[in-house]
Amino acid sequence: METQVLIIGAGCTGTGIARDLALRGINCILIDSKDINAGASGANHGLLHSGARYLSRDGETAAECRDENRLLKRLAPQCIEDTGGLFVATARDDDQYIADFERLAGKYHLPCTPLSPEEAIKKEPCLAPDIKAVFEVEDAVVDPFKLSLDNAAHAQSLGTRILTNTRIEGFDLHKGRIQAARVVNARTGETLAIGALEFVNAAGAWADCVSAMAGAHIPMSYSKGSLLITQDRISQRVINRLRPPSDGDILVPGGTVSIIGTTSVTIPSLDDIRPTRQEVDTIIREGSSLVPRLATTGYIRAYAGVRPLVGASGKGLGRNISRNYTLKTHETDGLENLTTITGGKLTTYRLMAEKASDIVARRLKNASPCLTATQPLPCSAKGEWTEPGYSGRVWMKKPPPRDTLICECEMVSEEAVDQIVENLKNEGTEPTLEEIGRRSRIGKGPCQGSFCSFRLAAYLYRKGHLSGTQGIGQVRAFVNERWKGVLPLVRDKELARIELQEAFLCGLFGMEES
Repeated sequence: METQVLIIGAGCTGTGIARDLALRGINCILIDSKDINAGASGANHGLLHSGARYLSRDGETAAECRDENRLLKRLAPQCIEDTGGLFVATARDDDQYIADFERLAGKYHLPCTPLSPEEAIKKEPCLAPDIKAVFEVEDAVVDPFKLSLDNAAHAQSLGTRILTNTRIEGFDLHKGRIQAARVVNARTGETLAIGALEFVNAAGAWADCVSAMAGAHIPMSYSKGSLLITQDRISQRVINRLRPPSDGDILVPGGTVSIIGTTSVTIPSLDDIRPTRQEVDTIIREGSSLVPRLATTGYIRAYAGVRPLVGASGKGLGRNISRNYTLKTHETDGLENLTTITGGKLTTYRLMAEKASDIVARRLKNASPCLTATQPLPCSAKGEWTEPGYSGRVWMKKPPPRDTLICECEMVSEEAVDQIVENLKNEGTEPTLEEIGRRSRIGKGPCQGSFCSFRLAAYLYRKGHLSGTQGIGQVRAFVNERWKGVLPLVRDKELARIELQEAFLCGLFGMEES
């Protein structure tokens, strides 16, 4: 298989690069060892930063977030809920930090409007009564799944080929150039060589693993961040703690729920990424000092992602390493046609993609300019079912008899599954429960897949998409993945629900992990 550019990693940055290059008329293949947004891009809090969080430590990142926030609101409105945000200080937060916040916001031209505590509590009644300073900023919420799927769909419509479940095994090199990447289909075991003129490493936390296959090393540390999902929406706006970035200091609304986080735990490897009970306790304790309701509300699940931080490794360095991105061309490693882009923020994914694409285009002697800063991102059928509540609105508008609901918690119907399956098949991918769940709300409600996973498997059997014992294996994998996020929540009011899930899944259907 031959192409001009092979892009490794189908998160927000990788799909953004694919779209950017495709708009310049460059032929690309985009691969991922799992699926679109299966890594850090699918495990964040969905905050579209105004830049205010980085004012005290990283003014450059703050300014980049400010500009990209405004661009994305204009060019990809279907992916964004423009909630606005508040930075709120409690009685025990540092007065000097509060005073510096407004000054630094002015220095970096970030809109920052002071509110009295009374005004803030009127806007957000969930806030603690002892707050002493509040500033209104331009934070918003972005759907990372829809964002990546829309970028992938536009790139695909322009000729990009997308290969998911395709794991890179190594590179063929000759005289300082990569001739081809050796890849294997994770499902079939089929091997393939993909030849290209340029190679882009957008593998996120796995960027060092990929570059090492070509003989290059990127000094990288891994910071795990865990988050919790509440059963209902706590606030209308993003609420940030007005203090240096720490644990449990961001509450992000997301459709019908809220997400509270995050932690920063340095981990030695990427082998087992999951939230812990200790992190859950920390998040709830810290979050409830700002929003007291978080101490008693119900939680659906916890989840964790990994921040790829380029720089010296060591315990406790996670929040001290810059959150800016790293762009490396590898000439000093003796490689002429490999570019690595990693780190950074979801908010700055488009800028990161532009900078990497500029290098690739220049090497290919393609003078076409970047268009992603001016051309709107088209809304696609690939990403429409990720929006909370969307499938329910579609279903409710249909006259009786309506098609059957597969997921009652999130009101995902058979029609939605049919469209997602068709999109997957158009990508050349056989549908699985995991991939359908990533492109919809299935399994994301209070039952966490306990009921809808079986319904979905039965429906896929009925439609001929599953055969033999495929379904039981996929259901087990699906519910065990959800269980990783449920287990740390075993306490108080969640205990009864979790015991019901365990009895149903293990006692009735024997879903214990073998």
